[in-house]
Amino acid sequence: MAHFAQIENGTVKTVIVLKNSDAVTEETGQAFILTLGLSGTWIQTSYNRNFRGLFAGIGLQWSGSVFYGPSPFPSWVLNGEGTWDAPSSRPEGSYRWDEESTSWVEVPE
Repeated sequence: MAHFAQIENGTVKTVIVLKNSDAVTEETGQAFILTLGLSGTWIQTSYNRNFRGLFAGIGLQWSGSVFYGPSPFPSWVLNGEGTWDAPSSRPEGSYRWDEESTSWVEVPE
């Protein structure tokens, strides 16, 4: 099955499923969608996250290269896989992100 997301102003509005035979390539899938009378911008998405970041869901954003959800914190940065990275690596153990100090804070067990 091939999945396509309709994008409007950078936001996923809907996701449809096509038979693989109707979407051998992204271009053939987009052409088939037009034959259904559906307009707009349609981008192929991967249910298994094999390409373009997250699997597109209604309300997710499209960067022009990946689908992504909202940032958990203002200081985090979107990576090329559609997920957000903290400014520093999480230490081993029980830690939570503190946005005020932009650092990981140990959580007592």
